Amino acid sequence: MKTRKSWKEKFEVAVKGLPKVVDVPPTWQKRMGGSRILVPTPKLVDTVIRKVPKGKLITAAQIRAKLAADFKADSTCPLTLGIFLRIISEYMEELRGKGQNNISPYWRVIKDDGKLNAKYPGGISSHAKLLRQEGYQITGKDDKARVADYEKSLVS
Repeated sequence: MKTRKSWKEKFEVAVKGLPKVVDVPPTWQKRMGGSRILVPTPKLVDTVIRKVPKGKLITAAQIRAKLAADFKADSTCPLTLGIFLRIISEYMEELRGKGQNNISPYWRVIKDDGKLNAKYPGGISSHAKLLRQEGYQITGKDDKARVADYEKSLVS
C-alpha cells in the first residue's frame, strides 16, 4: 500500500523539468493570461512569499506577475500557483507545530480582491486570526471575509 506524501515531501519535491515556460494552445491563452506560461515549483513560490515583510501583503496575481517577469513569460499558471500556496501553508504549519519560528508568512498572501483563502490550514478563521495578529482589520464573514483597505498594504 502506498502512503501519502507529507506536506514537506510535496514542498521539497523536485518535479522533473520544473520550473519551465510552456506554450499554451490558443484556446487557453485568454484564461491563462498569455501564450507563454511559467509552471513554477513550490520552493520558487515560497521564495517570493518570504520576501513579503511584516506590514505588507501580496496577492496571488502579484506573485504570478513577479514570477512570470523573472522567467520572461506572459503569466504564471494560476492552477499550480494555487496548489503550491496550499502546500506551502500546510508545510509551514507543520513546522510551526514542531516549534520552528522561521516560517514563510503565507498568511500575507491574499486573493486578488483582498479576500482570505479558505484553503489555508484552519480555513478563513485561522487566516483572519494570523492577519489580525499583524494588525489588519478583517471585514465580512466566511467566504466574504477580506482585509479592509488591503490595497494600502500591498507590496509594490
